[in-house]
Amino acid sequence: MKTSARNELSGKIIDIKSGEVMSEVKVEVAPSVIVSATITKEATNSLGLVIGSEVSALVKSSSVIISKEQLKATARNIIKAEVVEIKSGQVNSEVKLKVGENMICAVVTNEAVEDLSLTVGSTAYGIFKASSVILVA
Repeated sequence: MKTSARNELSGKIIDIKSGEVMSEVKVEVAPSVIVSATITKEATNSLGLVIGSEVSALVKSSSVIISKEQLKATARNIIKAEVVEIKSGQVNSEVKLKVGENMICAVVTNEAVEDLSLTVGSTAYGIFKASSVILVA
């Protein structure tokens, strides 16, 4: 399956908490790196998700926020990573963060890259909401 989502983080489901309408699914995408996704309970059932299932977590690059500091935030996904590439355009830059064998790609303004002093080799945090994650089984 091909998608326009720049981020495809593969991993194994380690926890599922289901309510009446929604489920929170936790996927380990690298050792000790967990991505949380909130999806409908109906989607959880129709995908046949169970602990131990292999899934891919898709996240659009425009949904990823970058910080140089670990923040306390309502976003469930705050992932420490290494900046491995910065590709600058006229207005925006594509910033790639390495997380284990996976990459997180964020599209942010050139001004944000400058303000945060992002450089290849520096540490940064990729931040995105659990509701921004699409799971593919």
